[in-house]
Amino acid sequence: MDQRSANIGDLLLGAGRDEDVALIDRSGAHTYATLRQATNALAAVVTTWDLPAGSRIGVLSRNSLFWAASYLAILRTGQVAVPFATTLAPQDLLVKAEFVDCDSFFIDPGIGATAARVAAAATRVVDPTVLDGPPSAAEPSVAPVAPDDDAVLMFTSGTTSAPRAVRVSHRNIAANTDAIVQYLALTPQDRIAVVLPFSYCYGASLLHTHLRVGASLSICDTFTFPETVVELIQRDRCTVLAGVPSTYQLLLRASSFGTTPLPTLRVLQQAGGRLPQPQVDAVADCQPHARLFVMYGATEATSRMSYLPPELRQERRGSIGRGIPGVTLSVVDDDGQEVAAGTVGEVFARGASVTKGYWRDPEGTATRFVDGGLRTGDLGYADPDGFIHIVDRKADFIKSWGIRVSSQEIEDAVIELSGVSAAAAVGRPDEAAGEAIVLFYVAADGVQPEDVLAHCRASLARHLVPHEVRRIERLPLNANGKVVKADLKSLALVEATV
Repeated sequence: MDQRSANIGDLLLGAGRDEDVALIDRSGAHTYATLRQATNALAAVVTTWDLPAGSRIGVLSRNSLFWAASYLAILRTGQVAVPFATTLAPQDLLVKAEFVDCDSFFIDPGIGATAARVAAAATRVVDPTVLDGPPSAAEPSVAPVAPDDDAVLMFTSGTTSAPRAVRVSHRNIAANTDAIVQYLALTPQDRIAVVLPFSYCYGASLLHTHLRVGASLSICDTFTFPETVVELIQRDRCTVLAGVPSTYQLLLRASSFGTTPLPTLRVLQQAGGRLPQPQVDAVADCQPHARLFVMYGATEATSRMSYLPPELRQERRGSIGRGIPGVTLSVVDDDGQEVAAGTVGEVFARGASVTKGYWRDPEGTATRFVDGGLRTGDLGYADPDGFIHIVDRKADFIKSWGIRVSSQEIEDAVIELSGVSAAAAVGRPDEAAGEAIVLFYVAADGVQPEDVLAHCRASLARHLVPHEVRRIERLPLNANGKVVKADLKSLALVEATV
């Protein structure tokens, strides 16, 4: 791999034909020619800043042509892209920016007060009006990079006290992208309905994979009304849909996704957390002509690490599959030694998608990135054929009456109760039990806490039955649509003292 070909920004813009649609956003459809022109215009601005190679440049925007062109321009000029979620509070965003020495930004003013606050604090700012001028006839040169140079600093959605940013290299993105393209068999004819933010590693991988093959992306930049996703798939004849568990739970609960035939869909992707098996089955049954890929990933491994082939969904129920091309997954003990099939240990990943570690966090890097691989923080086991089953996050286990309780086992049982659309179990400090199990659930009218508790008593072992069951309007989600169990633990603690 020579230095020019190592630049992932150049690679991602190389496949699409000028006349083909690359991206559809709220302003309309944009061809690959338009995307290239926009990227060139923004790259030309970056070159006038005369920044040292590897400088961090922030992207703060809704999913759009501007977001994609900004991101690609940063990569192609040899700088490091730092995507920021638009839902961040201004002070939180500025703390993160200072942490990675980021004082230059591409900003969409349309996102409101946060944009204004960040723009006022930044040294250099570019907004979408740069794209209103005439296109440049000259194509800026692509900066040479080494394959293992940082391409992106991607903030994790974890709950550490200090910001944590993963150093994703050009090689990491290329390897992860090509692996996903391979097992999904993506082609230039595909068009994905995008509901995940590009500032999230899973959302960014949707951009990477579809640009890589010259396919297109249709953006739904609001999920307030889930029916808009169904309408977008119909309008733009989308062939692919990707979501996290909350995406599919909301589509099942509050849209016609389960009753409206969407014949253009051929691929459904689910990652970003574990979707309970009954809901996996429900999603697959909604659009039986589409192939549902259950996947597993982490920001620390660029995006995705494993997938379960759709034809094995019934045979390997509950499994996240095996490693994607170029990644191997195993289960290890505390000493890093592989354990026997069926034995619970920590899931360990090795391969070209595993990143270099955390920005300015040598201790955290040394803890998680071991012997060239990644300790994922997930506990699971491998069956005799090497298919991995996740038991729970280490941090989410509940220790009640001296027994380690899997929150996922409780949640799966509750989801089986008709009318329940989402559930999350957490532990609350308890003098007698150590931790009392508190279950939060979302359900249609008529499903009362006593109904849920009775169902748990009938379907779970005694030590798994929640001590308390609480109905909640919605589970707290982060910017990427993942359940924030830290918030539920705080809610359980506060309400218990009232």
